[in-house]
Amino acid sequence: MNQMLEELRAILWAIWNRRWLALGVSWGVCALGWLVIALIPNSYESSARVFVQLDDMLADQIGITAAARDKDIARLQQTLMSAVNLEKIVRSTALGKHVTTPAQMSAEVTALAKRITVLAEGDPGSHIFKVTATSGERGLSDAENAQTARDVAQGMIDIFKEQNFGGSRGEVRDTIAFMDQQLAQRSKQLEDAEQRRLAFEAKYPDLAGGTDAIIAQLNGYRAELRNVGADLAAGQAALAAIDGQMASTAKTLTTPESGGPKAALAVARANLAALQARGLTDSHPDVIAAQKQVAAMTRAAQGPGGDYGTPNPAYTSLQGLRVERQATVDALTSRAAALRQQIVSVEANEAQAPAAAAEAKQISRDYDVLKTQYDKLLADREELRLRGQVETEHNSVKFDVVDPPGVPRKPASPNRPLLLFGVLIVGIAAGCGTAFAVGRIRSTFATAAKLETAFDLPVIGTISLAMTDASRAFDRRRRKLFYAGSAGLGGVFMLMLAAEFLQRGPVA
Repeated sequence: MNQMLEELRAILWAIWNRRWLALGVSWGVCALGWLVIALIPNSYESSARVFVQLDDMLADQIGITAAARDKDIARLQQTLMSAVNLEKIVRSTALGKHVTTPAQMSAEVTALAKRITVLAEGDPGSHIFKVTATSGERGLSDAENAQTARDVAQGMIDIFKEQNFGGSRGEVRDTIAFMDQQLAQRSKQLEDAEQRRLAFEAKYPDLAGGTDAIIAQLNGYRAELRNVGADLAAGQAALAAIDGQMASTAKTLTTPESGGPKAALAVARANLAALQARGLTDSHPDVIAAQKQVAAMTRAAQGPGGDYGTPNPAYTSLQGLRVERQATVDALTSRAAALRQQIVSVEANEAQAPAAAAEAKQISRDYDVLKTQYDKLLADREELRLRGQVETEHNSVKFDVVDPPGVPRKPASPNRPLLLFGVLIVGIAAGCGTAFAVGRIRSTFATAAKLETAFDLPVIGTISLAMTDASRAFDRRRRKLFYAGSAGLGGVFMLMLAAEFLQRGPVA
């Protein structure tokens, strides 16, 4: 602790011993700093607040969601500070009065970009944008700088409104015109592809669709042939069953009323049976006559033209059913033969024209791709057209200037009172620091303890400064002059501070 006190005493002694040097340096630094501060032009700041609401049910129905609007606002905020927009502001305000060359315009735009801020704040779906503009041109008066700050802020609001409303509509019109051109090109390409496909199908009707279509066609023919084969087998089995039933069924039925030899034979047998039933023997003349008649009728019935019986209804029904099933079998046989012929023809075409099959596949694929692109482009154009109509006739963005920009009455910067006080502190510190540094360079010792430390030898004693009356009087006068110089430095600071507060009145 004692060592720290000794060091502090040494520093204060070194500064006090060279107080005139410290005072002179302080005066020089303060005078130079205050002069620089006096030359700094006043900067005036104008700000405005803009409210943007994104809420519309109709826009949401067609895809213009709040998220999409948020992206548009973010994009707008990024492009608002573009060089083109800033150049418009420079040309429309007092900043462009002395701009005559592209280099000057570029420098002015760069400087203006640093003096404009656009900040967004608020909840999703609604935003409050704060636009702040600052103007502090040396070539302009305070009144002109204040008016320029206001004009710059108003220009930013005008550009914001123009790009948010008129700009988006112009983009929609340009996009629709571009999509119309693309649709016309796609329509022409689609017509050409359709003509190529029709020409190929007319030349190779069996190869339309390419290899995949041929394979699908073959698979279809083979599946149909299997079904026809199964139906044919079932039909042939049913026909065989009908033939068996017809073989075991008599074509006619024999009765006494049916007429013919067989009918007479039946009558003769009936008479013989009646005689035998009466108990007559075979030697009876009537029985012998009846037997001879039966034998004669038997020979007549077995000869040609002896079948004169009644047609059997069961046989007739079976015969009609057989005709129907035979027709079914014949039709299935013909269909199976036609399918085999078609399969052979398709296989022959596939084997003989592989290049044509590949061409057919390529034509079909190209047509499908063009058709898909055309349909999608057409749907996108209609959706964009609807969005453009909604934005034009029923705009979903509500734009309102909450706080319009005004002409500032007082400068926003620089903060001269603070700067003046800072220069005073820096000047005093520079003076003290210079005095201490000179003391360190000349290697004097302020205390006996520092002398002992420097030479590692004991100090027997110290001699106080002896002054005469004349020396004391001179020293008092010098101290008064030093105090007056120090008070003058503070007085100049107070005068400049008072002048600054008096000059910070409203701009005329």
